[in-house]
Amino acid sequence: MYNVVGVRFKKAGKIYYFDPAMYELEENQYVIVETARGIEYGKVIVPTKEVGESDVVLPLKQVVRPADERDRIQVDENQAEAKRAFNLANAKIIEHSLDMKLVDVEYTFDRNKIIFYFTAEGRVDFRELVKDLASVFRTRIELRQIGVRDEAKLLGGIGPCGRMLCCSTFLGDFDPVSIKMAKDQNLSLNPTKISGLCGRLMCCLKYENDDYETAKEGMPDIGDTTMTPNGIGKVIGLNVLERLIQVYLQEQERTAEYTLDEILQCEGNLI
Repeated sequence: MYNVVGVRFKKAGKIYYFDPAMYELEENQYVIVETARGIEYGKVIVPTKEVGESDVVLPLKQVVRPADERDRIQVDENQAEAKRAFNLANAKIIEHSLDMKLVDVEYTFDRNKIIFYFTAEGRVDFRELVKDLASVFRTRIELRQIGVRDEAKLLGGIGPCGRMLCCSTFLGDFDPVSIKMAKDQNLSLNPTKISGLCGRLMCCLKYENDDYETAKEGMPDIGDTTMTPNGIGKVIGLNVLERLIQVYLQEQERTAEYTLDEILQCEGNLI
């Protein structure tokens, strides 16, 4: 078992585990840690706890120290410099006629590296751009291509539900979302109805999917032939949450609705 604290570097970002060393760290406290990118400023989201070896990436890096007011001021200064860098980099992108869209710029806490996040349809030859940026900022330059979901996470916004985007407020990772999830939840398959601001399927389709899959267990599929209390019929609709099955009775040329229990109790069911 390992003693760890969970640290997040961005709002709704992924939580990373660090060795708290000799420090007693509390939730919402800010700390200075060493990462693969360099020295970073992060927020304790998970206070000290024990986890198994399978839950950590070894070797576990230690917290350098709790952050103080000077560190917060440096973070504010870094953010101000990042805005200046954003404007300058945008001008350089236009100058080089590159088919890319700059989304965000970020300094590492120690300013040893500046990271430019961008989106593009395909590969971009930005070697000359990197040379120009390096000559201006005189530090390590990294250009990182991101997807449209990552762009929405960085920029934020309001979703169709009227709330702030899940990805920019609390989602640490993106779970796979499929059109089958929308079908299982009897949602409209109109892309404008089930797509988020990023243009991809809404992340919230995943939230209730497990409940729908559990509720659907034992229910027939649409198109199945089944025995009902009124004879044989074809399943034409399902209300998964209320466990209701809509059946077209061929011999009687009418539609009827039954509970799952009523269907299962019929002898000789053809499901």
